[in-house]
Amino acid sequence: MPHLVEQPSIIPPAGQNPKLIEEYSGRVATKTDQVSIARIVCPPGWSEVGQCPEFTETKVILKGMLQVEHKDGVMLVRAGQAAICHPGEWVKYSACKTEGAEYVTVCIPAFSPSTVHRDEK
Repeated sequence: MPHLVEQPSIIPPAGQNPKLIEEYSGRVATKTDQVSIARIVCPPGWSEVGQCPEFTETKVILKGMLQVEHKDGVMLVRAGQAAICHPGEWVKYSACKTEGAEYVTVCIPAFSPSTVHRDEK
């Protein structure tokens, strides 16, 4: 039988100028470790420390622009585009200083603070 998620779980964010994280499926919202799906709203100028996660993370940009810094440079991901980051790749995410970003992120397996491996601050 299908499961209705009536409202997302709000997850405490990491990073400067905190973002809004609304989890619809994952370790908090549905107690699953298979996949996490969340809507993220980042204010203008938001950024977080780099990370080297153990999961695949797909970010589908709905509004604004997300900057994805990686070992070979920087990728700008605009509304209507997506970024896919693979396990073991170092990445650092930030939002445009003027417009911020809104996106849906899917992590397989589900996001976990113990498997994201954030850089020291």
